[in-house]
Amino acid sequence: MFAKFSKMSCKLALVQLAVGASKPDNLARASRLIKEAASKGANIVALPECFNSPYGTSYFPEYAEPIPGPSTDTLVKSAQENKIYLVGGSIPEKDGDKIYNTCTVFDPSGNMIGKHRKMHLFDIDVPGKIRFQESETLSPGDDFTMVDTPMCKLGIGICYDIRFAEMAQIYAKNGCKLLIYPGAFNMTTGPIHWELLQRARALDNQVFVATVSPARDENASYVAWGHSTVVSPWGDVMATTEHQEDIVYVDIDFGRLDEVRSQIPITVQRRNDLYNVETTKKSN
Repeated sequence: MFAKFSKMSCKLALVQLAVGASKPDNLARASRLIKEAASKGANIVALPECFNSPYGTSYFPEYAEPIPGPSTDTLVKSAQENKIYLVGGSIPEKDGDKIYNTCTVFDPSGNMIGKHRKMHLFDIDVPGKIRFQESETLSPGDDFTMVDTPMCKLGIGICYDIRFAEMAQIYAKNGCKLLIYPGAFNMTTGPIHWELLQRARALDNQVFVATVSPARDENASYVAWGHSTVVSPWGDVMATTEHQEDIVYVDIDFGRLDEVRSQIPITVQRRNDLYNVETTKKSN
């Protein structure tokens, strides 16, 4: 049974995919779980960051492909066959001599309606715990990505993008009601920052925030935290999971967003005469 679309609600599914070394196996697994999510009524399905490849600077060049390419062809087919809106996690995208960490979004007809290249690259150094430099192989994107659907406008970010409050503020200011961040936080930052950042972005902007992680692989060179989660505009966790492969489902009533904003009306109380957050470049 295919999903139905409502202007006031949606059923969101987050596919916390177990990602391995075989790209064909990853694509087949993603297709199967997308179909499972759609069969349970999801009309928006989201995949994790780097759903087609292991996460790591040494892997990005090896697994990179153009868009369109094999991975996005799989997403097109899944969106069409299941009649869903599909947020395709991210893949290493090859474009000329550059590689991007890129999320594509498809409508139920298989049209690509959004393409987000990770704007903020994950370059951190926590002494004795983790050092990671995406900029060693990746280039940053330069565009905001907002996607219209019959249910709501989506704002798309990837992982480290969630740390930048201004990005979420711009999305909310432009009418986005649901922000989706495919992401792969690690075992250092995940336990303390993952949920905290989601709740902060949701509460500050009075929007729904969803994050979708790969499942944890203890044997991987980069171990993901997992815990894919959806947070409401009130800042409470609506749905989450642990670290294993799973699908997180949540029914979202966008009337709740309007209710929260009427109770605590910060959207109309901001002192725009004193401060403002503006873009310096138009969105996709």
